[in-house]
Amino acid sequence: MTGGAGYIGSHMVLRLCDAGERVVVLDNFSTGFDWAVDQRASLVEGNAGDIDLVSRLVATSGITAIIHFAGSIVVPESVVDPLKYYANNTATSRNLIEAAVRSGVRHFIFSSTAAVYGNAGLAPVGEDNPLAPISPYGRSKLMTELMLADVAAAHPLSYGVLRYFNVAGADPKRRSGQSSPTATHLIKVAAQAALGQRPGMGIFGTDFPTPDGTGVRDYIHVTDLVEAHALLLDYLRAGGRSQTMNCGYGRGYSVREVIGTVRKVSGVDFRVTEEARRAGDPASIVARAEKVREVLGWTPAHDDLTEIVDAALGWERYLATRNR
Repeated sequence: MTGGAGYIGSHMVLRLCDAGERVVVLDNFSTGFDWAVDQRASLVEGNAGDIDLVSRLVATSGITAIIHFAGSIVVPESVVDPLKYYANNTATSRNLIEAAVRSGVRHFIFSSTAAVYGNAGLAPVGEDNPLAPISPYGRSKLMTELMLADVAAAHPLSYGVLRYFNVAGADPKRRSGQSSPTATHLIKVAAQAALGQRPGMGIFGTDFPTPDGTGVRDYIHVTDLVEAHALLLDYLRAGGRSQTMNCGYGRGYSVREVIGTVRKVSGVDFRVTEEARRAGDPASIVARAEKVREVLGWTPAHDDLTEIVDAALGWERYLATRNR
């Protein structure tokens, strides 16, 4: 697994280790933390784009499946530094896929994004929607999707692509969460503001064509997301054909609604300012997510914004005590 020391990857490590899987994590710790990796997994420091290193790991550990989480994910940053995103996301993925093919890896799961749909309007988007990313981040991820399809057509590799919507929350047992202090995720930023860890927060764009003028997103609990990965891995191992699927709940919340929920759950009326839109942000992006339910039998267990916010607040409180 690449990026297993990061936010979503560390939760995937927990899910697989809890199921008795043997897990090898490859991470360069650019945004992840070694302490976030469950001790039941083997941890290797290195770059996911290092073909020789990946090939050695596959050979020495008997790896038959790769789950690829490593990458850069901040949309506005990708607009001002596109080469970073094409290096970290596209070029690294290309090398990782080559290492997988060279080494005989049979299954590959890739973390993609709803950003591949671009400015799709206010209606929920399905996997058959036009792909028109409006940021280098979205384009860098779409390029990897295309590479995987081409490689799987030429080699004995089955793959699964999950297009994430907005991931939030933390492990219900408080074993992992979003740990980067500079992460830009809305719910994390709002939780930090509620706990006094920042002086307040901004709403970036109040003139979108949405009911309250702020951006609308489909927020999915990280534990439900990694469960979809586990089901996808089982599906591919059982001989299932390659799939590309949305991973969201199919319901959107505006920025103002999320802030209201954080205020309600925390009991704190923190400061909020209104700022200009950020480059690369669509007005709304909500999943049509029937396919992942039908193909994998995925049934979300944490589809509740209040629960997601409560988990995020709990993790921020834990980090505050850990970092003292």
